Amino acid sequence: MTHDPVAVHPLVSPWGRFGLYSFFIDAPEPAIVDTGIASSPTEGMAPALEAIGRRIEDVRWILLTHGHIDHVGGAHALWELTGRRAQVVIHEADAPLLRSRRAHVEEYLAGRGRYLADPEGEAKVTAAANAVISGEMEPSLLVKGGETLSLGGDVTVSVHAIPGHTPGSVAYVVDGQRSVFTGDAVQVHGAANGFPGYTDPDAYRAGLAYLRDEIRPRHLYLGHPYRRADGTPYGVELDETQAQEAITQSLDIEARVATAACACLAEGLRQTDSQYSPFASVAEELDYTGDPTLEPSPFFTSMHGYRLRTQNS
Repeated sequence: MTHDPVAVHPLVSPWGRFGLYSFFIDAPEPAIVDTGIASSPTEGMAPALEAIGRRIEDVRWILLTHGHIDHVGGAHALWELTGRRAQVVIHEADAPLLRSRRAHVEEYLAGRGRYLADPEGEAKVTAAANAVISGEMEPSLLVKGGETLSLGGDVTVSVHAIPGHTPGSVAYVVDGQRSVFTGDAVQVHGAANGFPGYTDPDAYRAGLAYLRDEIRPRHLYLGHPYRRADGTPYGVELDETQAQEAITQSLDIEARVATAACACLAEGLRQTDSQYSPFASVAEELDYTGDPTLEPSPFFTSMHGYRLRTQNS
């Protein structure tokens, strides 16, 4: 149990339309949660840590909430800056995305890429993976959920599996103060794309319920500036009331998306001229007018998740 509160410092770096959030846990063995893209450690993290009197070389833990490129892209570069001394932690289900740039391309082709009808899609994702992933690497520690990591002194971090956004999404919780890092497992109404993205709707919903009922964050740290229903973004740190609101809103929007998606699938998918095809009725029902072709294409990612659920039921 942690007795004295452990300070958490947000480390924010830009990437296109998104703000990428990483976090420095100021423990005896310092940790960084998520690593942004290839340039983030040098251009964002190192100067930010220097400004608060800390050194990136002293980081001993790199905790990855999941395997997407904007969260693991800087992992190899950060690991190098620590003299390869930091332990790199990821769930075993998402470890292939840390080991291989090609795994990101395969994920695209198996999911959202089936609907985007972009003949250059594979090449674009390949180029993005090459550009923003600093290096392929083997993780130091694979987790499944249920582990406790010691960050020195009396500071421990517990690992909780909350799959849904990806199969290997996890939450890290600083024990004793309920500081919770969820990556992209709490999406509310989405970030710049205005739509929540998850590969497994049932797991996503179960993870949100687990966060709400069991973990009950006192401090919640999201992976991006996710937005409320009115379009206003949450800040980089949510207090207990905001955390419950964000989790509840995430559950509410998933329920509405599920109703629309299930109705669309029950009617049978039809190819049309709509950019949302073959899920045009879902966009219409939800009044969604965002561009579904912009990566990471959360609309099609989630729709494919509902389709797979229907096929497997």
